Amino acid sequence: MGIITLTTDLGHKDFYQAALKGSIISQFPAVRLVDISHDIPPFDIQYAAFVLKNAYPYFPKKTVHLIGIDSVFNQDTRYVALSHKNHYFVGADNGIFSLILDAPPEEAVELNIIQDLKYLHFPLTDIFAKAACILAKGGKLADVGDPVSDVVDRTLVQPVVEKDSLRGSVVFVDSFGNVISNISKELFNKVQRSRNFTLYFRRNETIDHMSWHYNDVPEGEKLCLFGISDHLEIAINKGNASGLLGLNKGDIIRLEFGT
Repeated sequence: MGIITLTTDLGHKDFYQAALKGSIISQFPAVRLVDISHDIPPFDIQYAAFVLKNAYPYFPKKTVHLIGIDSVFNQDTRYVALSHKNHYFVGADNGIFSLILDAPPEEAVELNIIQDLKYLHFPLTDIFAKAACILAKGGKLADVGDPVSDVVDRTLVQPVVEKDSLRGSVVFVDSFGNVISNISKELFNKVQRSRNFTLYFRRNETIDHMSWHYNDVPEGEKLCLFGISDHLEIAINKGNASGLLGLNKGDIIRLEFGT
């Protein structure tokens, strides 16, 4: 029994999500379909990449991850499938794979499945679904496409590192209002070197203690910690940090380290 996960910006109001699932089940009735998210903001590749990057490692090997973000036909965009760490990924080659994977894919192909013109404006239910089903049934990448040497690289803004400071930005706000930055735990430890720190954001707001859990502080108090994504988060215990602190995607945060 194969597993196919779905990460799309199709939402829940329209028939699109149901059409995609129906297409997959029609081709592979025994499939296990898992929704990672259909609430990705439209065309937001960075958001989708963050969600899938932090979700896919928990799935069994050989899981197929179908990505439906910015996948409408574009003459300049290839449709590809690739393998990475014993997982398969299917989607548009629009830069999203370089944001999900921590290394180049082990193998990649451009899909050569013939497009049914009936579904020209909705390739998810046609080319993508067919490729995902073939792979989930145990097929190989060679069964769905022709080899390509690389995929489109898309570079994100990286934290600015100085001797005694780190400057990063908010890259994600989760459904609890927790604010997640682009500063990884690895980078923080490398610059901190066990020194005291102060985290600055939104004018005069500061935090100078790293928490282990969200409830390390009284309810309603702010905190920072490294959550499941291993990136620095700003949160409020039992509260919405984004709304209450006025922090949104793209906002700057700064860490200064003492002696």
